[in-house]
Amino acid sequence: MSANMILKVENLVKYYGSGENLVRAVDHTNLEIERGKFTAIVGRSGSGKSTLLHLIGGLDRPDEGKVWIEEQDIFSLKDDQLAEFRRKKIGFIFQDYNLIPSLNVWENIVLPLGLDNRKADRKEVLFLLEKIGMSDKKNAMPNVLSGGQKQRTAIARALAARPAIILADEPTGNLDSQTELEVVSLMKSCVKDFGQTLVMITHDETIAQMADRIVEIEDGKIFKAQGGGRSSKAVIE
Repeated sequence: MSANMILKVENLVKYYGSGENLVRAVDHTNLEIERGKFTAIVGRSGSGKSTLLHLIGGLDRPDEGKVWIEEQDIFSLKDDQLAEFRRKKIGFIFQDYNLIPSLNVWENIVLPLGLDNRKADRKEVLFLLEKIGMSDKKNAMPNVLSGGQKQRTAIARALAARPAIILADEPTGNLDSQTELEVVSLMKSCVKDFGQTLVMITHDETIAQMADRIVEIEDGKIFKAQGGGRSSKAVIE
C-alpha cells in the first residue's frame, strides 16, 4: 500500500442468500482511494454500492477479502477493537442524519469525542460551526432544524473527531436539489480545508461530477473509474 493511499480494498466479497436467491452484493472487488481526495461511488439501486461502503467502514464483515485503512487490516481486529478503530479513524454521514434528538447541535457534534474519552477543543468546534454556517444554532435541538441544517450538523460531527476517512451514504437523499448542492459544496470545501478524505455513495450524476474521482459499480463489481489518475486500480480484471 503506497504512502499516498489511505484505503485499499482487496478481493472483497459479500453474498446474501443461496441457490436461486443468491445475491452477489459485493463480488471480488478491488479499490484504492488516495489520501485527501473526494471519491464518488455511483450505481443503480441494488448495485452493491451501500454494501461496499458498509464493508469499507467496518459496519459489516465480508465473506472474503481485506480492507486496509492507514495500513491497518481492519478485519483482523476483534469486534471491540474494530469499534474503537471506527470511532478514531472513520467518520460517517448518513442520509437520515442520525442526530440524537435529546441533544442540541453542539452536543451532537462533540458526542463522538466523548464516546472516545477525548475532550472537545472549544475553539475548533466554534470554527466548525462557523464553517458550516451554524454558529447561531449551536444550542438548537434537532427538531427545530431544517433538513439542510441537520445534515450540516452531521457533517460537523464527522469532521470534529478528525478521522482518517469520511464515508457518506447518500447524504443528500432527503434534501431538495438546491440544498443538496449547497451541502455537497460544503462537504467538498470542508474536506479540502481540513485535509480529509471523503468517499460518498450517490445516485446523482450532478453530485458525482463534483468529486475528484468517480467509481461506478454494477452487480457488485466496479467496472469503471475515472479521474484521480489511478483508475486502472479500481477495475476488475
